[in-house]
Amino acid sequence: MVLEKLGNSLRDTFTKISKTLFVDEALVNELVKDIQRALLGADVNVKMVFDLTNEIRERVKKDELPAGLTKKEHLIKVVYEELVKFLGETESKIEISKKPTKIMLVGLFGNGKTTTAGKLCKYFQKRGHRIALLSTDTWRPAAYEQLRQLGTQLSVPVYGNPKATDPIAIYKQYEKELLTYDIVIIDTAGRDALSTDLIDELNAINSVVMPDESLLVIGADVGQAAEKQARAFSQACQITGVIITKLDGTAKGGGALIACSITGAKVKFIGVGEKIDALEPFVPERFVGKLLGMGDIETLLEKAREAISEEEAADLSKKIIKGEFNLIDLYEQMNAMSKMGPLGKVLEMVPGFGQLKMPKEMITVQEGKLDKWKHIMDSCTKEELEDPDRVMNTTRIERIAKGSGIQVQEVRELLKQYRQSKKMMKMFKGMDTASPQSMQKLMQKIGVGGGNARGMANVKPR
Repeated sequence: MVLEKLGNSLRDTFTKISKTLFVDEALVNELVKDIQRALLGADVNVKMVFDLTNEIRERVKKDELPAGLTKKEHLIKVVYEELVKFLGETESKIEISKKPTKIMLVGLFGNGKTTTAGKLCKYFQKRGHRIALLSTDTWRPAAYEQLRQLGTQLSVPVYGNPKATDPIAIYKQYEKELLTYDIVIIDTAGRDALSTDLIDELNAINSVVMPDESLLVIGADVGQAAEKQARAFSQACQITGVIITKLDGTAKGGGALIACSITGAKVKFIGVGEKIDALEPFVPERFVGKLLGMGDIETLLEKAREAISEEEAADLSKKIIKGEFNLIDLYEQMNAMSKMGPLGKVLEMVPGFGQLKMPKEMITVQEGKLDKWKHIMDSCTKEELEDPDRVMNTTRIERIAKGSGIQVQEVRELLKQYRQSKKMMKMFKGMDTASPQSMQKLMQKIGVGGGNARGMANVKPR
């Protein structure tokens, strides 16, 4: 999980609030100290941490209690809103308003510019844009080849000249061809430090390319030093935003995120894994929601739309309404889940699941089971997939286990999962899922969210 330690600490703090009978000054002071420890542990600047917690303390004292909220819910709301403000408050989008929109990536060695160029390409490719990649890195010998391999993986054209020594000459060589694309992503050279040499080179490229977006790619592992780097690049090269990489693998990510947010160069994307699609737009509200265990429905729905077509979703919705569900539906659900990414990251986005603290081992085992269950279903007949309740017996289960190379017990586990899923689908039958009351009852039925479901639903500002 991104910033797992910070997220766990903040969720523990929220759990403490939900279990407390009264909200008094002692509770607020204890909460403030918990938040301070959590943020300082994530390498956030000390002064900024104290400014944040002082603001939380003052708002809790002075704000009038909003209608419809309890004191506990108001306290959670204040913390949520101040953390969102702390991380930049609003999303900074890249608008694709002209053809081609030119996006230039800059940064030092080792921060992942070339890999990020591929991830950014994948992100916009999913949204239907025609994209070209251009390598102007004449310093790193393997830069062009690395970008070429990423382009091959994505079926996207890559332009560049590994023998050239002048990045401007490379751009001019392909300038006319690049005009036919919606988006051109330009990978530039880095250095070990922001030297005069690098500044001069980037400014020269900038004056010729005239990019619509000039994005600094920076590793989360630099922590608070990100502020100095972001300011220096902003002053020297007029960057329009930041992409933070390696956010899934370092405790210093909080420091990097917050350091960048105060420079004026807003964080536009975050790298959340090694895979080519592990890049997300940075939306402070969503990010804080995931950290606090409130989920991220918007991102979950986006990933779901990418994984399953509208026709398939409509078909499944009809079956849910009728109370119908079979192994083929479960199989399609599993396929869609696997396309959405690792199970642990998907569950982070589901409201309530972030607070359940599911052990990593359980999630890992569950992901392993999904692969096995796919093999089992591939060994089933059409009749067994469509009507398992009627036709499945010991003989069939043993045949399926032998055909798939899986233990009999694991076939039975799949059937148990199918029955549990079918039971859940029946809960949805006739339920108005747009109604908060209906959804709260459903969450209580399946054991998600508990008594704090109402409070967590109310914290996000409208």
